Amino acid sequence: MKISKLIPALAAGLLLMVAAPRLFADNSTNEVTITGSMVCGKCTLHLTKECQDVVQVEKDGKTVNYFLTPNDVSNNAHEPICDPGNSEKVTVTGTVAEKDGKEVMTPTKIVVNKS
Repeated sequence: MKISKLIPALAAGLLLMVAAPRLFADNSTNEVTITGSMVCGKCTLHLTKECQDVVQVEKDGKTVNYFLTPNDVSNNAHEPICDPGNSEKVTVTGTVAEKDGKEVMTPTKIVVNKS
C-alpha cells in the first residue's frame, strides 16, 4: 500500500524537476540583431572611461547607442575602431537590456559589413 503511494509521488517529483527550469525560465533573453555603425565609446564618443564598442543605430530619426558588454566577441572586433573617428558598419546579434538608462547588449556574433 505504501509503495503504491510512493511511486506517483516520485513520478510527480521527477516531472517537476524536469519541467521547472522551463516553466520559470526568463524569456526576456531572446537574441536580437541590430545593424549600425560601431565606434569606440572612449576614443570617438567620449562616453566611457575605458575603450568599449558602441553600435549606433538610427531609430525613429534618432541615434540610439548600444553599449556592447566586453567579452571575447566584442574584444575581437575592437581594434579597427579604436582610434578617434574610426568606425565600421556591423551587424550584431545578442541580448539587450537597459542599464542605468543605456541600452546594453551582450554580443554573441559580430559581422563586419563590407559595403
